[in-house]
Order: sequence, then structure tokens, then C-alpha cells
Amino acid sequence: MNSKIRLGILGGGGDSLIGVLHRVASSMFDQFQIIGGVFNPNWEENIGFAEKIGIPTNRIYKDFDTLMEEELKLPEDSRMQVVSILTPNFLHFPMANKLLENGFDVICEKPMTTTYEEAKILNQTLKLAKTVFAVTYTYTGYPMVRQMREMILNGELGNIQKIDAQYYQGWINPIIHDKEKRSSTWRLNPKKSGISCCIGDIGTHAFDMLEYVSGHKIKSVLADLNYLYSDNKMDIDGTVLLRCNNNVKGVICTSQIATGEENSFIVKIYGDKAGLKWEQENPNYLYLMEDGKPLQVLKPGHTYNSDLSLDGTKLPPGHPEGIFDSMGNIYKGIAKAINNEPYNHGEFPTIIDGARGMNFIEKAVESHQKGNVWVNIENID
Repeated sequence: MNSKIRLGILGGGGDSLIGVLHRVASSMFDQFQIIGGVFNPNWEENIGFAEKIGIPTNRIYKDFDTLMEEELKLPEDSRMQVVSILTPNFLHFPMANKLLENGFDVICEKPMTTTYEEAKILNQTLKLAKTVFAVTYTYTGYPMVRQMREMILNGELGNIQKIDAQYYQGWINPIIHDKEKRSSTWRLNPKKSGISCCIGDIGTHAFDMLEYVSGHKIKSVLADLNYLYSDNKMDIDGTVLLRCNNNVKGVICTSQIATGEENSFIVKIYGDKAGLKWEQENPNYLYLMEDGKPLQVLKPGHTYNSDLSLDGTKLPPGHPEGIFDSMGNIYKGIAKAINNEPYNHGEFPTIIDGARGMNFIEKAVESHQKGNVWVNIENID
């Protein structure tokens, strides 16, 4: 009897990076089996893609509504257990809400919704559904990010006094400077992406990461965003000052017009005893900095690492692991939750993380629009 978790996928067909990332990640620990979904709104491309990647076509549906209708006709022990939502942002909320209302577990790409109000509704739906909901802030799955979190939670840095994240890309340069291109890409369309491009796409990663590793909740923000052109309604660059409390402050610097940058995501946490730095483009190194001592480089797979870090390490020391492995670790944690097995709460981001990320996006835009003023992040539980 096949005991794998039955997984459906919405979106992510064709040459989608997110699509291949989720498919590979879900296969890593032999916990999931993709049994169907809707990969593309075009039927020929949808069915053709399923055939190409070797998924039986009997449960490839023409659209989301058909998927829901047909899956709910099946016995509970045969239908999809969990559905991954990899579609453009504006589809996340209606799909996730309907799935939760009908008892499915959900894995959702970030940003979780296009508005904070939608995120709050989704949270209430989940409370009634009592199913599993995960948001794939991918980088939290890296072993050395998890090690960073555990060292900070154990007090090895002392009292935290500074949090800092920089996330620089340059991919939007060829688009933003061409009026026709910037008016036609969905990333710069508020109806499909929400109110933000850069902060909504990568700034939310930085926000979630700082809260994840530091253990501190960000209470207020002051943002200065850049749109470059008057006809562009979506930020493509921004700096956000952060306040956790009177003694813990920080900054998020994000850009998608950082010419020549690929995916430079750097996270730094400083305490009164030591500091830690992690770089996404060199994810297997965690740098420990102490006054008067040589720089230490911590690496995955060694016994000095925490249980949470070691649980996400698949290979012996010296064998690099990357973004697929990071996402695979998140899927591994989700599988534990679905199977009612014990798990560390650092194994996957939750709906609360997704909702806080949405509130951050809206508050950053609000701060900028009001003339770069401090605004508060709301609490949600």
C-alpha cells in the first residue's frame, strides 16, 4: 500500500523555477507523491506538461474549480491530501481559502495573499479547518540558517542589539527601463501582484528571515521606496528601518535594480557577545564573529551543530547543499505535521509568518506614501 502523502499542484508548469523547485523538494525524502493538479491555464500546455514530467493525466484538471469538484467526489483516503499553490500572487487567497474550507492541507508560495485583510481571513479559516498550512519562505530550510536560529535562541550571541538583512537582485533592469515591458509584466501589475513588487517579492523574505533567526518580532517600520518612473506603480527598490523594541533595531535593504547582482541575500545578527552572518550565495558557511578573536566559519554536518540543523543536512561535511535541499527540508517538516509526528516549530513557516509578511508589505508601502514615517506592525495569532 502506498503510504506517501498525496500531493496536488496548482501552477508551476513550463519553465517555472518555482515549479521545479517544489517538485524536486517534494520528492527528496520519499514522503510525497504528486498525483495531479493544474499546471497551466492552457489545457494543451497543462496536459502536455504532465505527460512530459511523467504524471498520470487522469487527475490533471482544466482549472481549479474542476479540481475541487472532482477531488471532493473521491473517497477521503484517495483524494489529494495537500495542495501546493504556485500560481501568481492574486490567486493565492481564493485557492487557499477554498482548499481550507474543504479540509485540505495547504502549502502556499509567498506572498501568502495580496492583502493583509485576506491573510487575516485565511487565518480564521484555518482555525476552523484545523488542517496544516505552510508558507514557503524557502531560505529558512538551509541547515546553517537553522543553526543560526538555534545559536541565537540558546543565548550564544548574548542580548541581541542589531538585526540586518540585505537582499539585492538586478533582474528587473531590462524590464523597468522599457515602458512597454514594464506595463506588460505581471510582477509590476498591482491587480496580479498586490501593492508591491520588490518589498512583496524579496523584502518579505528578509522580514521573515530576521524574525525567524533572531527570535524578535518587528514592531514598527519606516520605509523609503523607489519606483523610478511615474507610470510604474510598484516599488522595485527600498530601504526599511526596523524597531523590535528600544534596544533592538535594524534595517532591511532590498533592490531588484542592483545592476550585476544575482541573488545576494545576506543576514546579520549582532548581540553583545558575538555576531553571526549568513550569505545565501554561500549557504554552507555561517560566520561567527567575536571581539578580539579570529573569524570562525561554521559548516553543516558537524557534531557541533544543533539537532535542527543536522536534521536538515543530507550529506557528509564538504558536500555542498543548495536551494533544492532547503526547500526539501521545509517539505520534510510539513510531512511530519501532516502525519501527526513530532516536529520542531522551526521546520516550516506557518500562516502566522505569512500574515506578518503581508502586514509588513502593506506597512512599508504605507510608511513611504505617508512621507517616510514610522508605522506599527499589527499582532496576529
